[in-house]
Amino acid sequence: MAISIRPAQQSDLSELLRLYQQLNPADPLPDRETADGVLLQMLENPMTRILIALEDGHAVSTCTLVIVPNLTRNLASYAVIENVVTDTACRGRGAGKAVMNYAIEQAWEAGCYKVMLMTGKQRDNTVAFYGSLGFSAERKTGMEIRRP
Repeated sequence: MAISIRPAQQSDLSELLRLYQQLNPADPLPDRETADGVLLQMLENPMTRILIALEDGHAVSTCTLVIVPNLTRNLASYAVIENVVTDTACRGRGAGKAVMNYAIEQAWEAGCYKVMLMTGKQRDNTVAFYGSLGFSAERKTGMEIRRP
């Protein structure tokens, strides 16, 4: 089965929500109308790209790429990848790697000097997956704070 990658469209909302439910199963399903508005806002933002990997016309993987303007590094932007998920029934077939490689290439084309991501998954296969794409935890320490 051939995998194709493209930017998300408004009509992809149901497929995106299905994939995100697999990413965070404990999250409640959002109100459809509100989610539709949020997706529109994201799609209209030139710095945000939601990318989808399709297999036989069905969304099987996605990630969000955000390009951040920057006043350091000779004004080179940097990129953040978030919300990476591949349908559990489709893992191991290359869709996740394809969508991530596409996102990384988009960042390089945008002039970014680095691409960052964080994963909350400490499973060996998750860390190995990101490592196979060239990501490393050797030079930086990822930290976060969440709203109480």
